[in-house]
Formats: sequence, structure tokens, C-alpha cells
Amino acid sequence: MGHEHQGKKFEEFVYGILDNPKKTLIVFGLVALFFVGSIMMFPTKIVLAKMLPGKSTNTFTVYIDTPNGSSIDQTKAVSECTVGILQKEEHVTDLELFLGQGSPLDYAGLVKGSGMKIGEQFAEIVVNLTDKHTRDDKSFNMVQRLRPVIKDKCIPLVEGTNIKMIEMPAGPPTLASIVVEVYGKDNQKVIELSRDVASILKNTEGLVDVDVMADESYKKYQLVPISDKISKSGLSVEQVNQILYLAFEGMGVAVKNTIDLNDQISIFVSLSDESQKINSNTISSLKAKLSQLSLMNKNGMMIPLTEVVAIEEGQSSPMIYHKNLKTMVNVVAETDMVSQVYPLLEARDIMIEKFSDKYKVSKVDGITTYMFDLKLKDKTDGEEYLLRWDGEMKVTLDTFRDLGAAFIAALILIFLLLVVYYKSFALSGIVLGGSFLSIIGVIIGHWVADLVTTETFFLTATSLIGFIALMGISSRNSLLLIDFAKSLIEEKAIEKRRAIAIASATRAKPIMLTAIAIILGSALLASDPVFGGLGVALISGTVAAVIVSLIFIPILMDKTKDI
Repeated sequence: MGHEHQGKKFEEFVYGILDNPKKTLIVFGLVALFFVGSIMMFPTKIVLAKMLPGKSTNTFTVYIDTPNGSSIDQTKAVSECTVGILQKEEHVTDLELFLGQGSPLDYAGLVKGSGMKIGEQFAEIVVNLTDKHTRDDKSFNMVQRLRPVIKDKCIPLVEGTNIKMIEMPAGPPTLASIVVEVYGKDNQKVIELSRDVASILKNTEGLVDVDVMADESYKKYQLVPISDKISKSGLSVEQVNQILYLAFEGMGVAVKNTIDLNDQISIFVSLSDESQKINSNTISSLKAKLSQLSLMNKNGMMIPLTEVVAIEEGQSSPMIYHKNLKTMVNVVAETDMVSQVYPLLEARDIMIEKFSDKYKVSKVDGITTYMFDLKLKDKTDGEEYLLRWDGEMKVTLDTFRDLGAAFIAALILIFLLLVVYYKSFALSGIVLGGSFLSIIGVIIGHWVADLVTTETFFLTATSLIGFIALMGISSRNSLLLIDFAKSLIEEKAIEKRRAIAIASATRAKPIMLTAIAIILGSALLASDPVFGGLGVALISGTVAAVIVSLIFIPILMDKTKDI
């Protein structure tokens, strides 16, 4: 009797709305208000969109790049400074420093070029943490907190050093969160333009670890043996080469045979670190170093090395990068616990404004694939450049675009099936409209989740997957009401509004039970770092779908003549 009484009360409630134009208008107004308000949460940044949120892991990596031409000692000094800060962290279990090379490939390093790093200017530090389930401090919060501390203390040791904190991605690995590919014919001009782009990114709020992935040209000195002077001095070129190697690098002088390994081990001789060092990067310092070295010729005379070796000054040859047979330089940046899309839009607007002084700036045609790219044409020489956006930001936009296309395809397919079933565009539109309005719950649910969580709760790709899945659930609710109301009208000759009210009250219980099952099943997903958006979308979207189905859909049914 209690259930029947409650059902009768809800029936009268729905009938009261249908029979009162003012109440009907109020419901229409509230739905429109909630719909517009939820959509406006995106431009007002109340709800932020992102491919996937940060994922707490048990490790992260620090990439250290000192300027081209830096010595291994300089790179080591920056690395030891970084290690010293990391060792003080409570949750750091151990560290591995890879000096002069990249660390063994991991998920993030696959596309970041870690395995190709060989040189004195490179170092990588792998940081291992305590298990993520036993600590409250999440890895991405730790990285955010340590980044400014490490940079402020360690970068000044070698001017021009770049330190990047690399986390394990929750989704597909990319070169960086935001990548700007700068294309042009002249490599030097491309590098100069890349630096201008990097300068804008550095001043954009939310972006960190900005780096231009191009070799800097630096001064170098080459020691060239003078053959005629060597022969006149009674020396050999081999003698000169050997002492030069010994003075600066060291050399193998003999081998030791080993029985266990069935191999020969080289015996390597080198000077002490102090003896190998040069005070400064100048010709005078190099000459002072060479003046300390002498060789004995065949007659027993000591010949200064400066007499038989010439010092040639020159510039390094920077590597030229190409993509699709076009000269290109990458400018990369990571996001500091924010979505990639909003800093991109801000930086792009600044680029259009600043580059307009020197270049004729135009947007690239292409609504879906290259809609944020920019073409630059130099006003003085007519040279053309292209700024193409890539990285996780591009993956985010492509994913949201593809999921949006999938959503539209689902809407069209559902509409066509309903038209075939009902032979009515109006009823099909009612079902479709009611299903689409579940987006109100999805967006508001993410807003509420963001309020109750410590980190930003983004609307992610998995959230959109949940919204697409809701289309079928919401459509089912509307179908139950329409079919039952039509049967009451046709078979029992009940008045239209009363039939709609009875259908709403009768079908409320199965609709509610279905909704509760979905909510309980999705609750387990809500706390997951990757699939949390899917869980929240299903929970809040289902709640909205139930309210829309039981209150708003009956009003639309009453307005159509096809029932």
C-alpha cells in the first residue's frame, strides 16, 4: 500500500505539472538554465578539460641538459646538486644517476629520445619512490613541489642549463605536453624564431620545463700536428698524437690477459683530474696547458709541444633536424598540473600579437587537424615559416574531436532507429533531446567532484566515453515512458495527460532501480586516477537522466500530437 500511495503521489505531482502552464514553463526554464549554466562552465574555466589527469606512480625521472660544449664535470656538478635535494625527500628510496647518457628506456622515454642521449652535456636521474599505496604525497605533487627548488638552486651552477622533471604518463607517451614544431628553410632563422616561441611559452602561466630542442653553436679548438715541424724536430706524428691523448683523454698502453673471461682487458693510463683540467675556455689557457708538455726526440732533446702543434679556433656544427624532409626545430613545454589546452590558447594569442610586428601572421586552413597552427611570412624578405602544435595537447584535441564525432554518430544512429520504430520525428526528437540533456549531470558532477578533491578534477576522455554510454541508458528511460503511455491511451482509452502521469509513476521504480545499479557499479571507478572521469560521468549523468526522464520528458510528450 505504501508503494502504491507513493506512486499515486508522484502521479499527481506529474499531472499537476502537465495541467498547469505556469509549472510547465518553470520546468522548461529550469532545464534551460541548468543546460546553459553547465555548458558555460567550460569557457569560464569552472570545469577544465584534459586528455587524462595526473597519475601517481612509484618513479619519475629528471633530465639534465647543460649547454652544448659543457664538460662532464659541469654536468656532474648540476647532477650532484639535484641528487642532494632529492635525497632529502622522505619517500625517495633510491636514485640512479646516468652521467653522459640517457637512462634505460621507460614508458615516457620511448618518445622523448632518452635512449639516443650520448654526450658530456647529458645526464638523467631515475628517482624511485615508496609504494604509492603507502604514502599520501602523490608523485605528481612531489614533482610540482620539487621542480622550483631544484631549478633555483642547481641551474645557476652552469648558466644555460635546462632541467626537466619527467613523470610517467597516464595515457600514450608523447614528446611533451605541448610541442611547437617550427618549420622553415633557413636553420639558423628557424632556431631564432624557436627561441622567440620559447620565450612566450616561458611567460605563459601553467607552463614549465620549456626547452628548445636545437644544438647551440659553441666555440671549439682543434689541435693539429704540424707534420713538417714534427719531422724537422726528430719526432713522429704518432708520438705527438699519443701525448695529446694522454694529456686530455688518456690512452690504452697495454693489455692484461684473463683466464676466466678468455679475453684481454686494456690497461688505461690517464693524468689526474686536476692535471687534465683547463682553467678557462680560452686559447691562452690551452696554450698554457700545452706549454707544460714536451717530447724527447731521437737526439735526446726536449721539444716543447707548442712548437709542433697548431691551435685552430672554430665553431661547432649544430645538428639540423628534419621532419617530412623539412627543416624543423621542436620547442617543448610541460604543464604544471593544468590542462594543456588553456595555456596553448593563451600563448597562441600572444604569438599572433607579438609576431605581427615582423611577420604577416595567418591561420592554417583545417578545421579539425591543424586548426591551431600558424603561418608566418617575414615582411622584409618574404621567408615563410610554420608553427605546428603537437604533443599531448594534440592528442587531447584529436581524442576529443574523435569522441565528439562518435557522439554525433551515436545521436544520428539512435534518431534513425527511433524514426523507423515510431514513424515519428517528434517522438524520436523527444527521446534524443532527453538523452542529450544528461550532459547537465556530467558537467555538474565534475564540478562537484572538483570541489571535494584536493587536485583538479578534469573532464577527461574517459568522461566523454561515459557520456556516450549514457545515451543508450537515457534513451531506454524515455522509451519506457512513451511505450507505456501509448498503450494506456490506445488500449484503455485513458486521457493523454493522465496516461503520461500514470506511465511516469509506474515506470519510476524500474528506472530508479536501474539508475541505482549503475551508480553503485560506477562508484568503484570514481576514485581511479584514469577512469575517475568515466565513473563520475556515469553517476552524475545517470542522476540527471532520471530527473529529466521522469519530469521533463513527460512535458515534451504532452506537447506532441504523435501520442
